[in-house]
Amino acid sequence: MASIDYTVRVGRPLSGSITVAGDKSISHRAVILGALAEGRSEVTGLLEGEDVLGTVAAFRALGVAIEGPHDGRLTIDGVGLHGLKAPAGVLDLGNSGTSMRLLAGLLAAQPFTTRLVGDESLMRRPMERVAVPLRSMGAVIETGAGGRPPLHIAGGRTLHAIEYRMPVASAQVKSAILLAALYAQGRTVVVEPAPSRDHTERMLAGFGYPVTRDGASVALEGGGGPLHAVHLDVPADLSSAAFFLVAASIVPGSCVRLRRVGMNPTRRGAIDILRAMGAHIEAHNEAVASGEPVADLVVRSAPLRGIAIPRELVPLAIDEFPALFIAAACAQGTTVLHGAEELRVKESDRLAVMAQGLARLGVTVEEYPDGLAITGAPIQGGVIDSGGDHRVAMAFAVAGLRAAGAIEVRDCRNVATSFPGFVACARAVGFDLEVRS
Repeated sequence: MASIDYTVRVGRPLSGSITVAGDKSISHRAVILGALAEGRSEVTGLLEGEDVLGTVAAFRALGVAIEGPHDGRLTIDGVGLHGLKAPAGVLDLGNSGTSMRLLAGLLAAQPFTTRLVGDESLMRRPMERVAVPLRSMGAVIETGAGGRPPLHIAGGRTLHAIEYRMPVASAQVKSAILLAALYAQGRTVVVEPAPSRDHTERMLAGFGYPVTRDGASVALEGGGGPLHAVHLDVPADLSSAAFFLVAASIVPGSCVRLRRVGMNPTRRGAIDILRAMGAHIEAHNEAVASGEPVADLVVRSAPLRGIAIPRELVPLAIDEFPALFIAAACAQGTTVLHGAEELRVKESDRLAVMAQGLARLGVTVEEYPDGLAITGAPIQGGVIDSGGDHRVAMAFAVAGLRAAGAIEVRDCRNVATSFPGFVACARAVGFDLEVRS
């Protein structure tokens, strides 16, 4: 498969108004719950990235009729909680860890056996964190060497409810348990050590399935009734918006408007961190769309300062840290992050890959088992290998806006997994970005 590289150079101040890609987390869940609902669901604003398309393909293989996506619109003819069919072969989920972990919970409760695989990156990611609680519910799941894919999920198992205290906050693990709990006998309770994304709970309630939230715990009763088809409008992805929040903050004279960004309280950590660093970010036209808060974000350039990132904000910004590390490199002083060991098991070891890349660009970085300390410094030009990680690739593209020389970012093909329109949005607001294939 052809490689894609970016070259970014310092240019003019950023300006303009853009709508970034639809929220990836919500898009995945819309497909999953739409497939399990009774009736026809319509989704607008869907992210047409490769990860979400992998989830769509998986449900087609499971017997669900899905039309689209076309311009972000998807129509799903739900088959109900008990209408999925055995796939003809293995389910290949590409690069999408979200798809694999959430489907593990759902497929553990089906009457048929399935096997889940992915690309080279996904086959290196840990899956025991999902398999362990599902096994305690009665699921039979075999993982590959080191607890990694492939996943072999035996069918025809009767699941029972559990109370599970999560050792690490993870929306994917929580969601996998809740999807399995739809089929389990009794009341399942998941207790989180810190808040994580609550899109699954919100969306289950939106589809008419009773969910109870009480502080750090979320609970549902198995066999609580059918899911009902809905029309769901997906907001713009805050994780994608974060690259432009940082870009406009660090390029003097910039002002960018990001339209209709999801402002879920369990996702706003990046905004809170940037504001603590001195960023000028305003929320306008606040509203609620399909149960999710949204707003237009207006960001203007501002001098940033290093901070100690509060630990309670870490799970609320876990996917945005590659972008935030670029903000730290452009800040006055040192930014210190702890409690983010989760970053080591993403599409790459994001702590190691970001630390190595920043060091190549002349930034002083100290690496810890669970975080980084980054001291702001003039960024030099250079060549960066993204490690095939979409968020790392986009982060170093942003770094090029402040570098003394051109930054070439290699292996950017996987940007299409989460933000296929990144280059168009970047150029629309003024990035000097060259793409070579």
